[in-house]
Amino acid sequence: MARRQTNRLTARFVATAPPGVHCDGRGLYLIVSETLAGKWVANHSHNGKRFPGTGLGSRDYVGLAEAREKNEAVRKLVKTGGVPAETKREAKRLAAGTPTFGQCADELLVAKASEWRHAKTSAQWRMTLERYAKPLWALPVDEIDTRAVLSVLQPLWVTIPETAARLRNRIEAVLNFAKAHKLRAGENPAAWRGHLALILPKRQKLTRGHHAALPYRDVREFIAALREIKSIPTIAFEFLILTAARSGTVLGARWSEIDLVTRIWVVPAARMKSGVEHRTPLSARATEILEQMAEIRSGDFVFPGQRRGRGLGQASLWRVCSGAGTPHGFRSTFRDWCGEETSFPREVAEAALAHVAGDATERAYRRGDALEKRRGLMEAWAAFCEPKVGSNVVSLSRYQGA
Repeated sequence: MARRQTNRLTARFVATAPPGVHCDGRGLYLIVSETLAGKWVANHSHNGKRFPGTGLGSRDYVGLAEAREKNEAVRKLVKTGGVPAETKREAKRLAAGTPTFGQCADELLVAKASEWRHAKTSAQWRMTLERYAKPLWALPVDEIDTRAVLSVLQPLWVTIPETAARLRNRIEAVLNFAKAHKLRAGENPAAWRGHLALILPKRQKLTRGHHAALPYRDVREFIAALREIKSIPTIAFEFLILTAARSGTVLGARWSEIDLVTRIWVVPAARMKSGVEHRTPLSARATEILEQMAEIRSGDFVFPGQRRGRGLGQASLWRVCSGAGTPHGFRSTFRDWCGEETSFPREVAEAALAHVAGDATERAYRRGDALEKRRGLMEAWAAFCEPKVGSNVVSLSRYQGA
């Protein structure tokens, strides 16, 4: 029995078609790439003029029946002497040259550079896109579809969900940039809401999305273990706990920000996540730590790293507490203690964490930063954190996953 010449494909086959060119008949083809990205094309000719590769859409959005309808419309247009719009666009694209995903990413990074407060933000975007979206980098930006996006996201979605989420967001931004510049059309295949959210599992089911924190009742024991080591990373870590500061803020602390007389640490706006200058009252123990570091001062950084002129790196703190949560998690430890063990007002505790509390009207009337109230809070926190005299000291290795 002869193979039928039209309507060769089935909807089931289209959904699972392997890489290759699959003919449905009457000039309609399904082309599936190695990344399993499938697209419909129509190949027609009339009176010696050929119109090959007329795009009819991705198989993710265009079903078999619709593809056949579109193919018949193109076929009739060609037979009557018309030229498919897709063919016109393709000719224009070939003449101008459609940029690749990588070229659009480069242009986006240049365009957004002025928005970012730190050069490292641009570097992080570039690293994420170049390392994890490498398969997309050389593809024409108008050919990237859902299959292509999933091919780079799915291997990371469960193993490193935080990175995968950032990658998805950055791919979406590049494709939005391309669409805004008329380099591609249609819906963004990297969009989450209403699209990838229906395909990929929600990240909340894979990870809590919060930094792991040591219970506040265990802080004394942890600090006692820190003091047994007597290294710059362990000293810096105790200072981080006592000030409830972010790790980057502590690691970047300069002597010019410290006033040991008034016992105030003024972090400039440029180094704050909020972009607002923050004053941190220093407890007696935090001041004692700074006085110890002043005795071995070797440069601008309060906690110097091994390389001259550089501060400690994040890795040094992570090595200290790999089994006790994260450096950032100790801010949650502090906040839990405030709420459970003290009567300090919520706004004082939030101010200690440099959080913006209240609505715009409330903030407009509250111009101060409750420095002296926070000084009392930080002294109480330091007293709570002080190891008890005569208590057994646990080795720091207990908190390092040993």
